[in-house]
Amino acid sequence: MTFPYDFGFVPSTKAEDGDPTDVLVLMDEPAFPGCLLKCRMIGIIEGRQGKKKNGERNDRIIAVEEANHSYAHIRHVKELGKKFCKELEEFFVNYHDLQGEKYKVLDMKGPAEARRRLEDGIRKIPGKN
Repeated sequence: MTFPYDFGFVPSTKAEDGDPTDVLVLMDEPAFPGCLLKCRMIGIIEGRQGKKKNGERNDRIIAVEEANHSYAHIRHVKELGKKFCKELEEFFVNYHDLQGEKYKVLDMKGPAEARRRLEDGIRKIPGKN
């Protein structure tokens, strides 16, 4: 199973799972590994990975690449439509299932929450802010 869009991380951040903050980037053309993209955050998928009580948060920021044309008008994840959002949620559930892991989508929120999580991730890095 491959990611339906470009997937990466935000450098110099640390999410609740201990990894850099994950980001799914909507863009017209695929990127390549190691490139740095300028993006606009439009939301976040809040999720829990692992067993119910012992699971850890594993959220994914959703962003639009700055030079993108197809999603240039999108400012909030809800503007993508219910079907599109449901497909994103189901992708992450199925992706983890194939890895033998459980993933539960807790909620999908807008850019304000995505920004707050990103700022939290920056503060978790020693020497930042």
